Amino acid sequence: MGIEEKLPSGFLLTTVEQAAGLARKSSVFPATFGLACCAIEMMTTGAGRYDLARFGMEVFRGSPRQADLMIVAGRVSQKMAPVLRQVYDQMPNPKWVISMGVCASSGGMFNNYAIVQGVDHIVPVDIYLPGCPPRPEMLLDSILKLHQKIREEKLGVNRERAAREAEEAALKALPLIEMKGLLR
Repeated sequence: MGIEEKLPSGFLLTTVEQAAGLARKSSVFPATFGLACCAIEMMTTGAGRYDLARFGMEVFRGSPRQADLMIVAGRVSQKMAPVLRQVYDQMPNPKWVISMGVCASSGGMFNNYAIVQGVDHIVPVDIYLPGCPPRPEMLLDSILKLHQKIREEKLGVNRERAAREAEEAALKALPLIEMKGLLR
């Protein structure tokens, strides 16, 4: 005769997931990892004109232990890669990453041995933001898309199941080398 017998299956957990998602999306604390010219646009986003505080992101955190969003803005050198990974590992779970700019996403015009050709080789990326450098409005849009992703994220056992299903889907996907698109 408990509450779980009276409610439809999964109702209580779904409601808790929605409430937790709303709370988590409204209190994201970004850690800056500005490495090049994209960092200037990221700082502009935090200024008064664009007002990042209205999305619950008042202050860019200086310590990774106080942040749950890493915005990688700019090119990542081979020497900076272990530092980037260390900062990511020090962040508490759940954590998210935005790759800001074409240099962070794919190496950009720096196609050489010294620059990592995509930050996703080092840390898992949730949102890719194109541009050289991307405008502050584009960063705000990517943050809103990340908020939507955070709101829809599952909790507990459902989160593990969703991660497993996503990994299986990625393994079944067609490899990039075999894709036929406009460039082939």
